[in-house]
Amino acid sequence: MTLQRYATTAEVAHGAMPAQAGAAPGTASGGPAPVVRDLRARSGHGPRGLYFAAGDVVVVSGLPGSGKSTLIRRAVTAAHAVDSQDTRDRWARSMPRLLPYALYRPLVRVAHYWGLRRVLRSGESVVVHDCGTQAWVRAWLGRDVRRRGGALHLVLLDVTPRIAREGQRERGRGVSGYAFARHRRAVGRLLKAVDEGLLPSGCASAVLLDREAAGRLGRIAFGDERLGAG
Repeated sequence: MTLQRYATTAEVAHGAMPAQAGAAPGTASGGPAPVVRDLRARSGHGPRGLYFAAGDVVVVSGLPGSGKSTLIRRAVTAAHAVDSQDTRDRWARSMPRLLPYALYRPLVRVAHYWGLRRVLRSGESVVVHDCGTQAWVRAWLGRDVRRRGGALHLVLLDVTPRIAREGQRERGRGVSGYAFARHRRAVGRLLKAVDEGLLPSGCASAVLLDREAAGRLGRIAFGDERLGAG
C-alpha cells in the first residue's frame, strides 16, 4: 500500500465535513490539499453529515461487522451505493440453500465488480463498501474518478475486534477466524497510517469514525444535496 503524508485537521463546520472535488496533488489541475479528519466521538459528539463534491467517489472501509453496510443504507439516499453484501444476498437467494458460499464466491465477486464498473461509467457520485483488504480496488477507483475530474475519499470505521465480532453475530453472518485475521491486519495498517496523517495513494481525504460517531452520522451527500440538508 503506497502512502503519502499530509497535514491533519479535525475542523468540522456546522456538524458536517465538506470536501471539494479536485485532482490529486501533482496533477495539472491542482486540486485542494488532501487532509485527514479525525471525527471519532471522543468528546461525545460527531458529525451529522459528510458532504462531498458531485461526481466524487467515497469508499467506506472497516472490519467485518463494524457497521459499513448499516451506515451506507442509512446515510446514502441520493447517490449510488454499491455494497458487495447486496450482490452476495441476491446470489444467495437464487442458489440452493445447502450450497456453500465458498463455491460461488468468485462469481459473486465478478458480478460485484462488474456492477461497480457500470455505475462508475455513469460519472455520478458513488459510495462503495470496501472490505479494506483489496488495495487495488481503491487504486482503481482513484484512477477512474481522477480521470473524470473528481476525487476519491476514504471513510474509515475504527471499532475494536470485539465490537466487530458482536456486529457479525447481530447480523447472523460471521467470517472465519483466518479471514477475520486478514481483515484485522489490513484495516489495522490503514488505521495506523491514517492516524499518523498518511493517506492511501490516490485518496484526496480520509475521515475516521468510531461506532458512536458513525451512529450519529445521518447523511453522506454530494453536490447540491447539501442545500436540502437539515
